Amino acid sequence: MSSINTNVSAMVALQSLNKTNAALETTQKRISTGYRVGSAEDNAAYWSIATTMRSDNSALSTVKDALGLGAATIDVAYTAMNSAIDMTKEIKNKLVAARQPGVDRAKIQSEIDELQNQLQSIGDSAVFSGQNWLSTDSSAAGYNATKSIVASFTRSSTGAISIGTISVDTSGTKLYDAGAAVGEVGIVDGLRDATGAIAAAGTFSVAALSISALTDSAADLTTLESYVSGVDAAISEMTDSATTLGATKQRVNLQKTFVTALMDAVDRGISTLVDADMTEESTRLQALQVQQQLGIQSLSIANQQGQSILSLFQ
Repeated sequence: MSSINTNVSAMVALQSLNKTNAALETTQKRISTGYRVGSAEDNAAYWSIATTMRSDNSALSTVKDALGLGAATIDVAYTAMNSAIDMTKEIKNKLVAARQPGVDRAKIQSEIDELQNQLQSIGDSAVFSGQNWLSTDSSAAGYNATKSIVASFTRSSTGAISIGTISVDTSGTKLYDAGAAVGEVGIVDGLRDATGAIAAAGTFSVAALSISALTDSAADLTTLESYVSGVDAAISEMTDSATTLGATKQRVNLQKTFVTALMDAVDRGISTLVDADMTEESTRLQALQVQQQLGIQSLSIANQQGQSILSLFQ
């Protein structure tokens, strides 16, 4: 039925054209932004998940940076410890040479003095980002021998977050300790007894031992041998410390690699949820543009029906 009051065909054509225009606008928005879900109104659940995961991924990026800083700090300490081991070995060699009767121990001591100075320089120079794990001051306010490296950021199923760390106990790796607390001594400046072990009643340290005044007497030779034992014990302790630092460095590097892979996986997951398929959207855009043209033509034809009715009365 044709009516001059209501053009049903035009109304239907207009509704169809409006739907096409709305779909076209959505598709153009997806193509321009690259997102299928760009806001909560597109898909509240996916948008919420993506927003939370982006926040967590940003935290993981910070964790990755912290692991890099921690690895660098450990690497500096590890490198310095290896150099300290080499210097201490040289001191041991000089002491063994001084055991030979008749040698000029004062001249040998001058060489040992330089090696001791070099040891001190190594300990003082092992600094990265203001941290020195080989030369410390346990009497300083806020001192903590346990160093923590931020290693992980996790969110439980209930939404609770936790931050994991990798701990390094520097009480066993330090070469020097300026603090005066009992038991708070370094490998190099700690007093040692005749067996070479660090002890409260120790009489010499690797950092300050001197053989200049020693003679070939039995007592002095015994003292010299205790020096050799003490330096040898220090080398063993440094080796253990270097092993600990090396193992920790390896763990930090492994964790950094894992965090990097985890960030990539989270990015892929977010992409699956909210990113637009550009091939699909481009195909849809072309189809909608054709529909829009056809809708405009249909609306134009429907609007001409009123003119056809008027022609009947002419």
